[in-house]
Amino acid sequence: MDPKTLFWGYVGAAVVMGIAAIGSAIGIGAAGQGAIGAWKRCYMANKPAPFILTVFAGAPLTQTIYGFLLMNSMKGKVAAGALDPAFALGLGIAAGLAMCFSAIAQGKAGAAGSDALGETGKGFSQYIMVVGLCETVALFAMVFGMIQ
Repeated sequence: MDPKTLFWGYVGAAVVMGIAAIGSAIGIGAAGQGAIGAWKRCYMANKPAPFILTVFAGAPLTQTIYGFLLMNSMKGKVAAGALDPAFALGLGIAAGLAMCFSAIAQGKAGAAGSDALGETGKGFSQYIMVVGLCETVALFAMVFGMIQ
C-alpha cells in the first residue's frame, strides 16, 4: 500500500486516543470541581468530607483507556491491510468524539453526584449508575470500532 495512504490510517488510529483523552481531561475537570465544592461545603459545616467522591472525579479517565485500546486495534489492522485507511480516519474521528462526549457527560453527572452526596450523604448507588450509563457510550464506541 502507498505510504501516504497508509499514513491516514495511522492518523485515524492516533486521533481516536487523542480526542478521547481530551474528553477525559474536560470530564475530570468538571467532576473534580464538583467534588472539591462538595468537600468545601462539608468542611464549612464541620461534616466529614466523603473520600468516595474521588470515584466521581476519576471516572472520566477510562475513556482515555478505551481510546488507547481502540487505537492499538486500529493500528494493527491498518498495518495488516485489513482496515481501509480512509475508513480508519473516519472511524478514529467518530469513535474519538463519541468517547470525548461520553467523558464530558460523565464528568457533569459526576459533579452533580458529588454535590448531592456531599449534601445528603445518601444515594451513591443511584448517582454512580448514571455515571455508568454515560460510560456505556464510550464502551460501545470502542467495542463497535474494534469489530469493524
